[in-house]
Amino acid sequence: MEDILYAPWRDEYIGGQKIEGCVFCHISSHVQDDENLHVLYRDERCFIVMNKYPYTPGHFMIIPHFHTDKLEELSSDTWLHMSALAQKGVRLLKEGFGAHGVNIGMNLGKAGGAGIAEHIHMHLVPRFNRDTNFITSIGQSRVYSTDFEKIYLKIKSLIPEYISDN
Repeated sequence: MEDILYAPWRDEYIGGQKIEGCVFCHISSHVQDDENLHVLYRDERCFIVMNKYPYTPGHFMIIPHFHTDKLEELSSDTWLHMSALAQKGVRLLKEGFGAHGVNIGMNLGKAGGAGIAEHIHMHLVPRFNRDTNFITSIGQSRVYSTDFEKIYLKIKSLIPEYISDN
C-alpha cells in the first residue's frame, strides 16, 4: 500500500512564477513587492525575509543586499550589521513570538549545505520545546502547524518594536 502525503499549499512552489537569476537579489531589488515576497524589514545594508519553506513556524533569514557567496568578501560593517540584526531577531523570536530557543546558522557553499549557495544568508530558526516529533524524526517530513501568512503578519507586527531603530 502506498502512503500519500497531500500538501496543497505547496502548489505555488511547483507551478508558481520562476525567478530568473539570484532569488535574493530579486527580493533585494523589488521593494514594491515586499508584502508578496514576505519581506519583514529592510535597510541600506540588509533585508529580513521569511523562509518560504521553513524548518519551524517563524523561520526567517537575514540577507545582505551585496551579492556574494563568500563571507570573507563581505565588508566588516555589513557583517557586524547582520550580527546586530541577528541579536534583535533572537530577542523578537523569544520575547515577541514566544520561542523557547533559537538556532542561528549559515550554510556556506553548496558543499556546506546551502540551498541558495550563490548569495550568503543567515537563518534564524525559532525552536519550541517538543517541536521535534515522530513525523520529523521517523517520517522525515515536516508538518507546519499554522498558517504561513498569519505567522508573517505576526512577526511583521513585531518589527517596529524589536528590529527597527528605536
